[in-house]
Amino acid sequence: MMTFISCAKTMTDHSKVEVPTTGTPQFQAEAIQHALDMSRFSAEELERLLRVNSKIAAENYLRFQDFCSEANKALPALLAYTGIVFKRICPQDFTAEDFQYVQDHLRITSFLYGLLRPLDLIKNYRLEGDVRLPEHEGISMFDYWKPILTDEFIKSIKAQGGTLVNLASNEMKDLFDWKRIEQQVRVITPEFQVWKKGKLTTVVIYTKMCRGEMTRYIIKNRIEKPEELKSFNWEGFCFDAEHSTESQYLFSLLS
Repeated sequence: MMTFISCAKTMTDHSKVEVPTTGTPQFQAEAIQHALDMSRFSAEELERLLRVNSKIAAENYLRFQDFCSEANKALPALLAYTGIVFKRICPQDFTAEDFQYVQDHLRITSFLYGLLRPLDLIKNYRLEGDVRLPEHEGISMFDYWKPILTDEFIKSIKAQGGTLVNLASNEMKDLFDWKRIEQQVRVITPEFQVWKKGKLTTVVIYTKMCRGEMTRYIIKNRIEKPEELKSFNWEGFCFDAEHSTESQYLFSLLS
């Protein structure tokens, strides 16, 4: 079984966590070229292109300028991203066996790197899927990656049994020919919702926390069958059989 999560917007360039091994991103060359292309934009242009404030734009201007510098150290993707999902995965207490398992069974999207294994070494950046680089003839990063990633993703899922647990945000489907993925492998999408006034409601912060907690649960318990996900229970979120389907598992919480 393969698990799939989104990259995060926030990143760090240092970590005290030691990992037993590291890897090189499969699309390292493409990532370097994208970083070089992004380095041609001024901080003001990045502010508009990435829809960020001037401070974040300036920070990422420097990141792209220094991207290929040897002084700019890389970190394993699982440690470099610092969003809520990654904080909840909490790799600080992973064993060497946990790290090996996660390297084989988890994939992380990246608009710069395409698709990453958790221990692949990456450098800090900021990029969005709708960015259109002149070097790509005006197509978005989504459309750039789609023909490159789809076959590789299907291949990696099949290598781990042919089932994908989709814990990524919805927009990440646009990095792939998602219809082909659903045709060739089994996709399970867990959803996390809260009951409020008799209705199921999505609360974004809870969804992100639950995605991280479920990813950690899968890793720590070596979950290999999607049906075993139904035993996941965190802070009152538990499997809701009545509102689940074969492809969508709902975990609900009474507010």
